[in-house]
Amino acid sequence: MTKFLACVAAGALVLAGCAESGVGGARGGGPSVAYGATKEQFREALADAGPIVLHTQSPGAKGSVSGSFVEEYVAAVQDWSGGKITFDVAYSDAIAKSTEIDDAVSDGRLDMAQVLTVYEPKEFPAMSALGNAGVLSDQSVVTGALQSNAWPAEVAFSTREIVSEFEDKGLKLMMPGYNAGTNALFCAQPRTSLRDFAGKSISIGSTAGGEQVAALRGTSTSVAYTEAYEALQRGVIDCSMVSPSAATIGGLVEVAPHTVIDPDAGLVVPTANMVFNEDMWNNLPRAAQQLLWDRLDVFVTAIVKDKIWPVTVSSVRKIKKYGGSVLPLSADARAALQRTNDKIIDETAHERALSDGAAFVASVRTAADKWSRIVAELGYRNETDYNGFADWYTPQKIDVDRYVRRVYEDVFLPRRPA
Repeated sequence: MTKFLACVAAGALVLAGCAESGVGGARGGGPSVAYGATKEQFREALADAGPIVLHTQSPGAKGSVSGSFVEEYVAAVQDWSGGKITFDVAYSDAIAKSTEIDDAVSDGRLDMAQVLTVYEPKEFPAMSALGNAGVLSDQSVVTGALQSNAWPAEVAFSTREIVSEFEDKGLKLMMPGYNAGTNALFCAQPRTSLRDFAGKSISIGSTAGGEQVAALRGTSTSVAYTEAYEALQRGVIDCSMVSPSAATIGGLVEVAPHTVIDPDAGLVVPTANMVFNEDMWNNLPRAAQQLLWDRLDVFVTAIVKDKIWPVTVSSVRKIKKYGGSVLPLSADARAALQRTNDKIIDETAHERALSDGAAFVASVRTAADKWSRIVAELGYRNETDYNGFADWYTPQKIDVDRYVRRVYEDVFLPRRPA
């Protein structure tokens, strides 16, 4: 009912789109499917359900690496449902841009999408605290991609205030706190030490990023992503703190190929959260809910294997093409950034949105350490650094299946629709 009223209030244009979403057959309930069920068992459970059409969007163009994880996920759900569940995908965030995605899912323009709380810290203060705590994540090329896409989800689901921030907006939280790769400093000239960064202008995208720039003795500034290329080219800014994906797509590597990623001193990593319209979710047949939940294994796999690592390969090749390389911070800069990162994490204890900030800080430290151990125990290693990754990596080099299975069984299985 909430979704229907929102669609009506939004006007005729949106109403027409909302009318196409639908859940045929049973609304909630119906046959249940056990975890580990086969494709045939899911199809059998959904045999009597009517067609289910779900609206979503992808951040990238159709077939692009930037939206591959969305396309892989929806394809898997459609296949496993025998075509009972289909998706109408709008590409390049055509329905709602970054700061509007949560509203679009709440009011029914989208049934499912990826909410970027980094752009709305006042509306999602608890989730933003978790995002800032992401400085704890391993930043290395292989183990970092795995560790950093596991522990934040575990903490998010276990923190009632985070879940409530989404529920209060009518959003069902499905995949919280995932990232599409680490942040880096892309600079016009080589810079790794405190002396190198002293007084240099560095564009940032968050308050915590500003604290990190200050730790490096630089001066933080805000420059629109679309203007960063010219700002770097003209020397208006000396470095930009962005992801390798954003730097590559925006052409920043051409004018700022000297890249800093330190495995032991992380920059703030932008994260996203996959959510579902709660009214739509509650009206889905139980087997459909379970299928959407179980195929989160495909979502996690695609984030790492189909986005982060291919983007890393492409970025490193361009960095080298334009005369740069990926370097860690020098010892003095690393120590300064680590001190500030500890301060950023400790500051989350005072976040008013959290009922027990001290317990939250303990939980993020414990979870980050736990998943570093798990990734190592599963046998994953950094066989090369970022500079060598482009030549070393092929999809066959790293089997992520055992990692994905562990993430699902530890984090998602306990919350599977019963």
